[in-house]
Amino acid sequence: MKLIDPALASLATAKNLLLDPWGLSESDMARAISEIFTHKVDYADLYFQYTRSEGWSLEEGIVKTGSFSITQGVGVRAVAGEKTAFAYSDALSPEALLSSARAVRSIARQGAGKAKIHDDKIAKGRGLYQPVDPLQTLSAPEKVALLERVEKMACARDPHVKQVMASLGMEYDVVMIAASDGRLTADVRPLVRLSLSVVVERNGRRESGNAGGGGRSGLMYFTDEILREYVEKAVHEAMVSLDARPAPAGEMTVVLAAGWPGILLHEAVGHGLEGDFNRKGSSVFSGRVGQRVASKGVTVVDDGTIEGRRGSLNVDDEGNATQRNVLIEDGILRGYMQDTLNARLMKTAPTGNGRRESFAHLPMPRMTNTFMLSGNTEPDEIVASVKKGIYAANFGGGQVDITSGKFVFSASEAYMIENGRITYPIKGATLIGSGPEAMNRVEMIGNNMSLDSGVGTCGKEGQSVPVGVGMPTIKMEGLTVGGTA
Repeated sequence: MKLIDPALASLATAKNLLLDPWGLSESDMARAISEIFTHKVDYADLYFQYTRSEGWSLEEGIVKTGSFSITQGVGVRAVAGEKTAFAYSDALSPEALLSSARAVRSIARQGAGKAKIHDDKIAKGRGLYQPVDPLQTLSAPEKVALLERVEKMACARDPHVKQVMASLGMEYDVVMIAASDGRLTADVRPLVRLSLSVVVERNGRRESGNAGGGGRSGLMYFTDEILREYVEKAVHEAMVSLDARPAPAGEMTVVLAAGWPGILLHEAVGHGLEGDFNRKGSSVFSGRVGQRVASKGVTVVDDGTIEGRRGSLNVDDEGNATQRNVLIEDGILRGYMQDTLNARLMKTAPTGNGRRESFAHLPMPRMTNTFMLSGNTEPDEIVASVKKGIYAANFGGGQVDITSGKFVFSASEAYMIENGRITYPIKGATLIGSGPEAMNRVEMIGNNMSLDSGVGTCGKEGQSVPVGVGMPTIKMEGLTVGGTA
């Protein structure tokens, strides 16, 4: 059996979808880059994309909505110093490509530049996920049956369940990047996600719970075991809320559960470690590489190389291989996440974090899977060490100010801790603080780091990309809690 290199296989797929049907060739890409370099620019690239997506939602046993879309196009970028020119076209043709190339070269300095357009360097690829088309992994009736199955599981889980809403989304994304340094890269990116929401009622009081997950796979990902996990989590969250009391307010000890609560780390710390904010000096972490920014034992990693994860990529959206980047090590800031532009201006190397929502958007430094590494403490020991505090098991929404690092997060599932024991659930707890201060108040780190189930979507400057988050159970002292009591 002959093994096929993932990079070559992805490139063949990309050419079949993005070049051949439209009469485009590699020589047309080289000509477009040459056209840009008739003026003096530092760097240029072409980003081709084909995306096919589908969605289904079910409520009360009926498919209420369905969607299907195909988008395709090319984004053309030229960079000169700190200036960037960008044009895109949803028409794929030699003429449209040349027109976009001529539009972006206008930012160039006087004189001609030089591109290594004939190097024909195919970037080495990885196989972090199979290049399957998720839309084809189940038939339409089977997709509906999958949603019906999870709905029945939820209704059977507890008699208090009164309403179930389930949705299924899948995406087949093929990208190809031609860069002026001679690299030609492609990636075939499947993505699936199932979301579940339940409403429970008891004695006239109604509450809701949510769960879901997914990854870079086909729909076979959603086994009965995984569906039961989603049902258990959603129903548990809703039932706990029925008994929740108003949350107290004030400064207190907070314990964060492992997994999805890592969204606080993502928002309050991760964004502040993206290269563009630090190059411009607008991040609270600017100029602090080598300095202590968190408690001893706190190590934060961004890793785009974890197999099958929602935030993982074989290559980023500039054709650079993703990496495992240690951002904070034992409390010391080690570096930032970089795309090509900011890395060049900050005289460092790209870290595989150049990401964009689509061909119609510019790339920028973005997170992939961001998490805190485990410590050595048993989670039960952490809870037992708290005389009075809050245990935040799950989070809803949150906001952060990159410049100051200040954040506000609402807990969707939380409990009181009294004398070392989790006692009763609370409702309306809000965590308020700043990322650097919170990271310096970490006193205990659990040995149970886990990643989220595959639901994260990160927004930045109007662009959304899929991400992963995670953390172990941690204890923070002196965090401000906004409550309802």
